[in-house]
Amino acid sequence: MNRQAILHIPKSNYAFPVSKQDFRVRLRSGKGDLDRVRLVIGNQYLWNTRQEFEMEKFGSDALFDYYEVEYHCTDTRLGYYFLLNQGGEELIYTENGFLTPGSVDIDHDRIGFVHFQFPFINGIDVHKKPSWVNETVFYQIFPERFCNGDPSLSPENITPWGEKPDRRNYFGGDLKGIIQKLPYLAELGVNALYLTPIFEALSNHKYDTIDYTRIDPHFGDESTLVELVQRAHEKGIRIMLDGVFNHCGGCFRQFQDVVAHGAASPYKDWFHIHSFPVSFDPLNFEGFGSTAFQPRPEITKEFPPEMLKSFCMPKLNTENPEVKEYLLGAVAKWTKTGIDGWRLDVADEVDAHFWRDFRETVRGINPDAIIIGENWWNAQPWLRGDQFDGVMNYAVQRSSVLYFAEDRMGPKAFEESLTEYLMRYTDQANDSMLNLLDSHDTARFVNTCGGNVGRLKNAAAFQYTYVGMPCTYYGTEIGMTGDNDPDCRKTFDWNQENWNQELLAYYKKLIALRKERKALQRGAVRFCSTERVFAMERALEGERLLVLINNTEELQNYGVSCGCCIDLLSGRQYAGAQGEAAVPLAPYSAMVLELS
Repeated sequence: MNRQAILHIPKSNYAFPVSKQDFRVRLRSGKGDLDRVRLVIGNQYLWNTRQEFEMEKFGSDALFDYYEVEYHCTDTRLGYYFLLNQGGEELIYTENGFLTPGSVDIDHDRIGFVHFQFPFINGIDVHKKPSWVNETVFYQIFPERFCNGDPSLSPENITPWGEKPDRRNYFGGDLKGIIQKLPYLAELGVNALYLTPIFEALSNHKYDTIDYTRIDPHFGDESTLVELVQRAHEKGIRIMLDGVFNHCGGCFRQFQDVVAHGAASPYKDWFHIHSFPVSFDPLNFEGFGSTAFQPRPEITKEFPPEMLKSFCMPKLNTENPEVKEYLLGAVAKWTKTGIDGWRLDVADEVDAHFWRDFRETVRGINPDAIIIGENWWNAQPWLRGDQFDGVMNYAVQRSSVLYFAEDRMGPKAFEESLTEYLMRYTDQANDSMLNLLDSHDTARFVNTCGGNVGRLKNAAAFQYTYVGMPCTYYGTEIGMTGDNDPDCRKTFDWNQENWNQELLAYYKKLIALRKERKALQRGAVRFCSTERVFAMERALEGERLLVLINNTEELQNYGVSCGCCIDLLSGRQYAGAQGEAAVPLAPYSAMVLELS
């Protein structure tokens, strides 16, 4: 038995409450190493009440197997250990290591024997995800490029709609444009919008905030946002705003006061400045990257030209009580407009104390609001229920690129990567992940696929049937193309003659299926891929759906254990003899089979 590979950590993604009464327990072992795993669990003070449960192997990644079981508690003062079997060998696994039955005098009725403990499930410690995440389909909008609904708000000398974007030009998209296109979004079927930043800033992307308490005047004003929220809610669509609290823009007025007055500025401790006066060449303050931006012409009237040269985005000192009060005051103001959540930029660089206070502020106003962090890597420390609900799922996005777009990963390896990612987090966090294929920070997925729309459709079929909240980047559903930033930030093409109507119809079908089928929203997931076909089953209360994806240029067959099944995407039925149906998958195609 490979003891080095065996792992369990209490009060982590390996042992966590799903609710006040339900407790999820996981164990990791070497891949293919164990024949059987059992959990022995009970009240740590009344150990004679212990029970024994078989643990099911959830799946495997490249190196490990993962076992799990859910225990329904009548008493949550828990103690537990594991029984591990391989061939004729049996070990007892406890917090103090491994014990061999019979080698020592083990008194199972003694409290001291129980070495893994979860002393009590306190309700306040249970990660409470928003009630609506499982049914949600997100759509990401870059407001400056979606629709120009009020040309009177547009900046001077805007670039004509549809021309090539660069890092400095403006096209005039605004909040009125989003309001005008709500019927399109409702018809598409999405029920939540993620808007990149809408607060006052110089750039077209608005990640360089000048004033956190003001809507960018080229997007509208506070009343425009309130109208958008109300109109969207009338159509059953929620609104999630983008918060940039790691850094501000170089023209943030408090930072400009420090530039002007140095150490005498009352705002000098709002930032991470190494020395005074503030220097831009070389930089003597912490910031986000080192990207300069070109301000709009009208801004040059407000600030001296020397202050507008090569600004970086200064990092905010969120440990400073005044900074925290200012930012959380703005957060409270906008949350009270009725928005449904926040996406948080560069979330992994902000201190955890700020995020805990942020969560209390937001949830104190809207207890059902969602909080999504931007974190491109393993986000375990932020997803314990005290900071974020989920993150933008770039881990799954990267694997999707490798498998669906670039053929650098096969179905089995893709399945293994998904298993690893799912085992990183609690059930609540996995349900709250924002699952994306592309975004304002990546190339369009169809470009990554080399223009092969079949690959994109396969990736979308996976995205809309997987655990978490699917999120479509504006225009992906009509076939919009674009390489990395800024090309991925083109204006939405509202000329329907240019749309890929077949792709749009496919997206509508996937979205409708996701919203209709409870198994796709809340069902357990099980992977069952072959070397050539990706296969994933979602099951809930008797409903079994099998997702099959052929991402090759050849016909593939998959054996389905059922008497009859129907593909919910095409309507085709398949019947087999003796409970086995051979299902043919055309090149670059997907099925969602309902099994009977």
